[in-house]
Amino acid sequence: MEIFPAVDILGGRCVQLVQGVREDARFYGDPLACATRWTDEGATALHIINLDGAFGSARENAEQICRIVSETGVFVQLGGGIRSAEDAAAWLDLGVDRVILGTLAIRHPESIREIAEEHGSSSVMAGVDARGGEIVVEGWTERAGDYLHWAERFEHLGAGSLLFTNVDVEGLEQGIDPEPVRRLVAHTRLPVVAAGGITCIDDITALRGMGAAGAVLGSALYSGKIALCEALEAIR
Repeated sequence: MEIFPAVDILGGRCVQLVQGVREDARFYGDPLACATRWTDEGATALHIINLDGAFGSARENAEQICRIVSETGVFVQLGGGIRSAEDAAAWLDLGVDRVILGTLAIRHPESIREIAEEHGSSSVMAGVDARGGEIVVEGWTERAGDYLHWAERFEHLGAGSLLFTNVDVEGLEQGIDPEPVRRLVAHTRLPVVAAGGITCIDDITALRGMGAAGAVLGSALYSGKIALCEALEAIR
């Protein structure tokens, strides 16, 4: 199991949102400094979201993201604002190890196959953002059908992994809802990285027990409810 500290970037600053609401952003300073903090504490992978891209400004924060990739030297998965296979290829060519396809994977599913054939399936992570068992897209504002159905389709198209975000509990720091994760892990052969609601070490232990391949730590990590060293110890 892998731990992915989140480095979400909005307006050039590292932030955490509550339920994806821009107006509720909590700011934590320079993104590179945050990324370096986590790698200095032992992280071997980072989860970067270009929130300006997700909100429509795809080119924002590119310089900062490239600096994080080059200066940390760890595995980086990146999402936010990737609207085409060309966008994905550009990030991969700049050194990002894996791109996360959210709305693009739903609106243009064949983009998964295109990127996987060009760059390898391990470079493509399909986003399974779910609320009440349904995929949600366009900043979590539109429902797009059963999340297990989409996970199956993503696997068939050649995605190498899935990012499951439980929107119902994301950012609330009230713990995970284990059942949707358990169902997804049992439904697919792909590695599943879980996000949303992870608030304590017991949440990480539970995810590991379900067979999750990774966990994204966001709000609880920045607020101090989870210490990265303890999270890394829990997966050993």
